[in-house]
Amino acid sequence: MKSTKLLLSCLFIALGVLSVSAQDIHFSQFYLSPLNLNPAMTGVMNCNIRLVANYRNQWASVLRSNAYNTYSVSYDQRIPVGRYDYFGVGTTFWGDRAGEANFSTLTGKLSASYSKRMGGYRSKANYLVVGAEAGVAQRSIDFLKLRWGLQHDGNGGYNPDADSGEADVFDRDNFIFADLAAGLLWFSVFDENNSLYFGGSFHHLNRSNQSFNSEDEDLLYSRFTFHGGGEFLMGDRFGLVPGVIVMSQGPSFEVNAGTSFKFLLGSRRLYQAFQLGLWTRISNKIETGVLNDAAILSTRFDYENFSLGFSYDINVSPLRAASNSNGGFEFALVYKICGLERRGVYCPNF
Repeated sequence: MKSTKLLLSCLFIALGVLSVSAQDIHFSQFYLSPLNLNPAMTGVMNCNIRLVANYRNQWASVLRSNAYNTYSVSYDQRIPVGRYDYFGVGTTFWGDRAGEANFSTLTGKLSASYSKRMGGYRSKANYLVVGAEAGVAQRSIDFLKLRWGLQHDGNGGYNPDADSGEADVFDRDNFIFADLAAGLLWFSVFDENNSLYFGGSFHHLNRSNQSFNSEDEDLLYSRFTFHGGGEFLMGDRFGLVPGVIVMSQGPSFEVNAGTSFKFLLGSRRLYQAFQLGLWTRISNKIETGVLNDAAILSTRFDYENFSLGFSYDINVSPLRAASNSNGGFEFALVYKICGLERRGVYCPNF
């Protein structure tokens, strides 16, 4: 029992340290959070308006009410330019709260993109998209809830009233900073059910100061993201929807890859589809190498312009001793509004 308590205490401390290192949020269903993935995906859709909501809860099996919670909502739309091209405009708001010390981030962003057709015709085309975003974020933490090494006696005991002296180095518990990003996307649509895309984005171009001490400088690492995927119909009612995302931020990196199996349910006039997916997330444990972090099970249901996604992360990292292999769950909701305009197939079904 004593060793279990010590393990849990170490886990709490580790999670707190990871939080303060200010790595970015991530969604297992990255393909259902397009504006957080790449600003070049703004307005890239086969309808005119898209509304997206995402929610993620992680480590509830260990931290209970102090579990990590992430939510995001976005709105974007496309604006026709000339005969084949498009502008995209959008806005995103997301929030994140992590651990016992309520390390929190609130972010609001505006994004824009331009899609240029590089070749093709009405039902088959290649596009190159360039996008950019600018936003403002606030970070905050409750110093009174932080735990320090000097407050632990080494035998599983903890005294929150012990003076660690560590908190004295901080003179601000919240701050606001600007944030900039840019991205590129290329995609090819072969027909309504077959497509291929690749993209990349560069977040935190301006590398804002993240220190809670106004006299120090702790620059936010820039994040490089590369992603790709497609949709390939293998028969009249069955297809594959593979995808991959690679993120690198400072000393950390993450790879999320896998595929969903898609089953068409409706008629040609009424679009209905169901997906079952199996994914894996690989990351690095700094200074000790690469580890398999989680296996991800996902489902998705599409009904006309409405999409509902759910995923669950099964923890397979060394933390499974404390988490009992429980990771996190996610919900994603997408609703598209299509107007009267019909200009043929434009993009993949993200």
